Amino acid sequence: MSFETVLSSEGKYDGRIMKLRVDQVRTPTGFEAIREIVERPGAVAIVALDEQRRVVLVKQYRHGVRASTIEIPAGVMDDREEPLDAARRELREETGITAEWLEHLGRIYSAPGWSTEYIHLYLATGLTPGPTALEPDELIELLRVPLSEAIEMIRAGSIDDAKSVCALLLAQSRVRP
Repeated sequence: MSFETVLSSEGKYDGRIMKLRVDQVRTPTGFEAIREIVERPGAVAIVALDEQRRVVLVKQYRHGVRASTIEIPAGVMDDREEPLDAARRELREETGITAEWLEHLGRIYSAPGWSTEYIHLYLATGLTPGPTALEPDELIELLRVPLSEAIEMIRAGSIDDAKSVCALLLAQSRVRP
């Protein structure tokens, strides 16, 4: 597969959680095109599975889609933070849970056509509850549902967040019936 040649690149926005750049490229066929790229740091997403085979889900309002979504706990990695450390931190901050074990399930790009974001997916077990450490603008409702019910929620469209769908399906394939 041939690559596109970057002819120019211009930063357009530098925000708190993302940057936007516009690249002018030449395709392998010689066509010149514009590519708008959202630059995001890496992220983590965690399937927290308790001894009763229930997963911890977070329900929260997402302004981008103007609706509440049901997702697994997740968040952006801090500068130079290792994915495993970020997964432990995000799980604790959003749910109050600490995990004895974290198993790497895989990695995904959230939207490779226009974003650099790479998400590391984890399965957390050996869960211990504790206090959350939410950001001032976060309002999160925690849900605990059997893993099998979470899979049905995917099929029904109740869970339609891509990272959550991927991670839950990967977790289901790792957990013995």
